[in-house]
Amino acid sequence: MSFRYLQSLFNPQSIAVIGASARPRRIGSVVMRNLLAGGFGGAIMPVNPKRDAVAGVLTYPNVAALPRTPDLAIICTPPSAIPGILDQLGERGTRAAIVMASQLGTTLGTDGRPLDVAILEIARRHGIRILGGSTLGVMVPQAGLNATFSQVGGLSGNIGFVSQSDAVGTMVLDWALPKKIGFSHFVSLGEALDIGFGEVLDFLGSDPGTRAILMYIESIRERRSFMAAARAAARNKPVVAIKAGRAQRAMPGIGDPLFLDSPGLIGSDDVADAVLRRAGILRVDHLNELFGAVETVVRSRPIHGDRLVVVSNGGGAGIMAEDSLHLGGYALPDLYPNTLTRLRRLLPPDWNGRNPIAIRVDAPPKRYEDVLKILCEEQDGDAILVIHTPNALTPSMEIAEAAIKTIRSVGGNLLTCWIGDETAAAERKLFADSGIATFDTPENATRAFLHMVNHRHTREVLMQAPPSTSENFRPDVEGARTVVRKAVAEGRTRLTEPEAKHILAAYEIPVVQTYLAATPQDVSAIATELGMPVAVTVMSRDIRRKWEVGGVALDLETPEAAESAAQAMLVRVAAARPDIRISGFAVQPMETRAHTRQLIVGMVTDPLFGPMIVFGEGGRGLEVYRNLAIGLPPLNLPLAHDLINRSRATGLLDAYHNHPAANRDAVAVMLTRISQLIVDIPEIEELDINPMFVDDQGVLAVDAHIQVSTAAPNPQRLSIRPYPEDLAEPATLRDGRQIVLRPIRPEDEATHYEFLSRVTPEDILFRFFHYIGTLPRSEMARLTQIDYDREMAFIASGRDSSGRPETLGVVRAVADPDNHTAEFSILVRSDMKGHGIGSTLLKKVIRYGRERGLQVLAGEVMAENEPMLKLLKVFGFTVKASEEPGILAVRLMLQEQPVTT
Repeated sequence: MSFRYLQSLFNPQSIAVIGASARPRRIGSVVMRNLLAGGFGGAIMPVNPKRDAVAGVLTYPNVAALPRTPDLAIICTPPSAIPGILDQLGERGTRAAIVMASQLGTTLGTDGRPLDVAILEIARRHGIRILGGSTLGVMVPQAGLNATFSQVGGLSGNIGFVSQSDAVGTMVLDWALPKKIGFSHFVSLGEALDIGFGEVLDFLGSDPGTRAILMYIESIRERRSFMAAARAAARNKPVVAIKAGRAQRAMPGIGDPLFLDSPGLIGSDDVADAVLRRAGILRVDHLNELFGAVETVVRSRPIHGDRLVVVSNGGGAGIMAEDSLHLGGYALPDLYPNTLTRLRRLLPPDWNGRNPIAIRVDAPPKRYEDVLKILCEEQDGDAILVIHTPNALTPSMEIAEAAIKTIRSVGGNLLTCWIGDETAAAERKLFADSGIATFDTPENATRAFLHMVNHRHTREVLMQAPPSTSENFRPDVEGARTVVRKAVAEGRTRLTEPEAKHILAAYEIPVVQTYLAATPQDVSAIATELGMPVAVTVMSRDIRRKWEVGGVALDLETPEAAESAAQAMLVRVAAARPDIRISGFAVQPMETRAHTRQLIVGMVTDPLFGPMIVFGEGGRGLEVYRNLAIGLPPLNLPLAHDLINRSRATGLLDAYHNHPAANRDAVAVMLTRISQLIVDIPEIEELDINPMFVDDQGVLAVDAHIQVSTAAPNPQRLSIRPYPEDLAEPATLRDGRQIVLRPIRPEDEATHYEFLSRVTPEDILFRFFHYIGTLPRSEMARLTQIDYDREMAFIASGRDSSGRPETLGVVRAVADPDNHTAEFSILVRSDMKGHGIGSTLLKKVIRYGRERGLQVLAGEVMAENEPMLKLLKVFGFTVKASEEPGILAVRLMLQEQPVTT
């Protein structure tokens, strides 16, 4: 069911209102009133067999009687009538319908099935897209479309809003109206039987009239479609969301994870938080934060750090801002020495030299202007917050005008806070009209700055595209798979501890070796061979936390002590849990490290989003401190460090007293290897390493457990597609030179800069349709850090005379959300033309498109680019004039012919 059909929902030329009513307070009556009041310019056709007209518009008795096929149908009838109406609409060729009725999943149809099942079946048979049920409807104010039963309309603007709640949707409309906040689109998903977040995000993300996207989320039912759409949208514009349900600790569907014996260690909201963060979505908690975050992120330039400088005419207001920033986990930075020197010449002698900068209550406009100029020139902060408390001694409006003039002349990120209600309303309006973020309290202003910082972090996370493996990391994948296959073949879902550690060791994760003993006497023999001291633990598939049943003995100094400990362990365990089946004992050399910390590293499988990596403080304090953070694989080193820093265990790794700092880099490397293990071995369902020792020397896995699935592994189980190593292949150029065709990766940034520097201006013009200089890093990141679910870029990678890697050419293909058409482009290094690189890359992308199931490969070529046009014709592309003079449209139907060689 095509994404293109959403055009019928958001841009219909004709609308039928099925169940239109003249009775006040009926949905069909309110919808008709809103459609007419909104100024919709297309045909409005009410359907009501009992009335001649509704709201002054001629009615029709049924769908068959409509004079034209409606692009959009709004169904306001009772639930039982909906299946029949959809059938009639489908026969007429309608492509989109809004279903207002609720409780479709609990209402049974005449055939005994829930109505939602019947509705979806009919809709799919006819190719109708369904919004709802239980939806408030859709607004597109600029198009005059108000297809809702809301009592409040929406102003035209550039914010797209998507909500799962009618009540929140109505509240947002009511809240936004007096604040003059407008919408490009307002979408109430309701029960989301068909159309969900993913498709709407795709639409809004590509809509040029939508500058930012706001969402209210209660639950997410999609997985890769949501992640791919959210990541694509967030690359282009700010995406901010309220995710309800922070109080819900349960993680339904996750089963009984190995290390989650205590309820509430990980909740569904923890998973949602990790998902939104990895998708590049800024999460906020309150409605006023939702719009405040967008206002700040949209109106301010991107920041590169977290340094805020506060300028205030009142000491108390500045301190309030500082305290608010501290509560958010940040501190005001010290001012640069040169800034201090310049400010001391300007400010009163008693100024304390601190940030916040108190410029006194009687500061005139010129002082604000001079201070702002110094701060912008010295670049002390990533943003400047000016707090002004209006008073009878200073001209508040003139100060606002001075701040605007200064920031426009010298540049910089300015946030303003004019404290007060009516006394500062005019100044705040002036700032808003000037495109400068403005707030009424220091707390709101600093919270807005934190949103800017968090948005920067989410974008950094978003732009990470982890490679499947690092160049120096060569795990024994086959050895690990052999262990898993053996267990699956034996019908076992739990690996033994030695098996689990064998797998970890195969991925170069240091482990404490474990030796199995069947009896206490065997424990003594193994202890003698290992040397003392040793640790002994009971082995049983029926217990997870061995210490809870007295199944752990440490620091055993003699073989006799080890044997006695094992004997006593049998007695204790039998008394605590008579039902436990004991299979033997595990004996380990006792690891004693003076400065060790205990961590937990694990993996659980969410029923929707798949594998999740869990990290935090381990040991017996796990249930007490609950210091866990969650990340989605695959991870690279920056993402691994981000996961570490988000856990409260991050402070545990710092130096304190006589303990040196733990080796964070070793922890991060270990996390990337756990991530690679999860990517490579899809049978793994759960993994638990607790404790994982870490000190200044590195990490050591002390206890490890792995659970596997005996079912066939799902190749799509990861929410984010890892680097597609399998698409790399060798190729030979015409001169016999060997190259590699492979997907681009973030690490190619430096070689891509070098590649572009060796392309002539004419070839740059042919590729980009305009001349470009050196790309800023943000633009280069877009070229090298891609979402492999939606986009592919193959590079021809070779080695120069000194053996260094170099990029010789690149071909790109960006697929639409329907996976129907991909737009492609190709560029070859100018000095490498004539070697067959262009044709080699073109064959590669055509083959990729066919294997992916794409129907069309399309692009645009300048008419003067005759060599490219000649090459494309050889491969079977059609060439036609486009709407733009001098530009030709080229297309290849991928499923109709073989790849040209």
